[in-house]
Amino acid sequence: MKRIAVVLSAAILGLSSAMVSAHDYKLGSLEIEHPFARATPPNAPVSGGYITIRNTGEEADRLISGEADFADRVEIHEMKMDGEVMKMRQLTDGLEIPAGGEVVLKPGGYHIMFIGIDSQFKDGENRNVKLTFEKAGSIEVDFTVQDMRAMQGNMKQDGEGAMSHSNMGHGTMKKSN
Repeated sequence: MKRIAVVLSAAILGLSSAMVSAHDYKLGSLEIEHPFARATPPNAPVSGGYITIRNTGEEADRLISGEADFADRVEIHEMKMDGEVMKMRQLTDGLEIPAGGEVVLKPGGYHIMFIGIDSQFKDGENRNVKLTFEKAGSIEVDFTVQDMRAMQGNMKQDGEGAMSHSNMGHGTMKKSN
């Protein structure tokens, strides 16, 4: 009986590990971990995408663009404090991933903006996005949609606050066909 419990426990642990790694991606020397997007209310025009990108290589790379069938544009953004005001801007030159380092895209910091989304992002669904890097090339990544309550710990850590995207000048990354 004890032997069956050990075998069953090992099988469950193995399955759990497979599920975790199933949501991670590798492209050359880049490791892409836990891509997730923010759930939206009905008729919301935008959502944010978050991800960790690790570069195990000896050369820096750069996330330069994105495409998605569900959005008019995919842009790479940065949020940071300017005095006492949180400001957001598009990174038109992309986001550097340093050699031997990592960049965490998270609420309140670097993130991916999905602009002009065609439908509500609902908790638990996946949204496929093509990310393009300057050196490593392109990769299709599934972003799992998470409800804001699931992300609330991250938001509090990085500062809460509503952000309007309606007055921003947005770039020209295009919808994938």
